[in-house]
Order: sequence, then C-alpha cells, then structure tokens
Amino acid sequence: MKKRAGDDGQRPLRVFVLDCEALSLAVRGDRKMIAWLDLAARGEAEVVTSPMALVKAYDGRTTEQRWDWVLSRLKVADIGKDEARQARRLLSAAKLHGHEYAIDAVLAAIARQQKGQVTVFTSDVDDLEKLVPNSIVVRKV
Repeated sequence: MKKRAGDDGQRPLRVFVLDCEALSLAVRGDRKMIAWLDLAARGEAEVVTSPMALVKAYDGRTTEQRWDWVLSRLKVADIGKDEARQARRLLSAAKLHGHEYAIDAVLAAIARQQKGQVTVFTSDVDDLEKLVPNSIVVRKV
C-alpha cells in the first residue's frame, strides 16, 4: 500500500476538492486545472470530487476520452447516508436550505473528510466558505 505524504514526517498531503465548475474547466482543458491534475498524477496531491459534480459538469460536446483522462486523475468520493446526514447538518448550521445549496453541502462534507491541506476549487466561494471550517481553503475558479 502506498504511503500518503505526511505519514512519515513529510509535509502534509495536498488535497484539491473540485466542484462542478472546476471539473468542467478541467475537462475543457483549462491550464490551471490541468496543472492541479498533473500534481495528482505525480503523486504530489489528491484530487477529489462528488458524483453529483460529475453529473452536473457533463457537457455533451466533450469526448468520452477526455472525460476518461480527467477521471483517471481524480477520486470520486463515495456518498451514502452518513455523508448526506452531514451535508444536511452543515446546511442547517449555516442556515441554508434548498436545492441550490445541496451539491455545495455534499462537497463541503467531502472536503471535511479529507486529510492534509485541503483546498476547494469552486465557483460558489461565498456558499462554500459558510460550509467549511477556516482550515479548508476555498479558491474561486
């Protein structure tokens, strides 16, 4: 089993969590997003997204090969009852509700589960900042 950075005194692993827009940018070949994926391919970071981001980011103009290439460089988090419960609790604590925040809440729950230096790449900075602790960096794409 491969050791994660930080397990033996090395610097903590970097984890990038992508929302739908960040994932769309990666699939469309955005240079900055590709650079983050390259770090993951070299083992210097992990890239994670949610199953809902995959669905929302889908664009019929993008080839299946392009999707496969991007997906080969990231992990799709498993979402179950516990994650849904945590997302619901995050929404409640932030006094948010409704479908417009649902995907962000699940992404926040995923980000909170990660170990290391976590950065969320999102188009919804204001919403995500309400749902994650200050220890998680939120960056606009």
